[in-house]
Amino acid sequence: MAKGYWIARVDVRDPEGYKDYVATAKPAFERFGARFLARGGAHELVEGPGRARNVVIEFESMAAARDCYNSPEYQAAKLIRQKFADGEIVLVEGS
Repeated sequence: MAKGYWIARVDVRDPEGYKDYVATAKPAFERFGARFLARGGAHELVEGPGRARNVVIEFESMAAARDCYNSPEYQAAKLIRQKFADGEIVLVEGS
């Protein structure tokens, strides 16, 4: 079965407020077996507009990635994130 991934690109406007997002999202990530492959480390922009924070999260399947995003736990976290950051999340099927 193909794995599922979240690719998130984020500009955090309020680092202190963003901490609430991280804490609120944690139960959803734990419930759906999220594995963080990259989380805001050094990056090199080589093409197109970028964001300050880049995150790649692996899930056992595309369904698990989708279910995590749509879960009540993550939807509560998303409301917090949107107050303190701008960005995009895309779900990608991989191997």
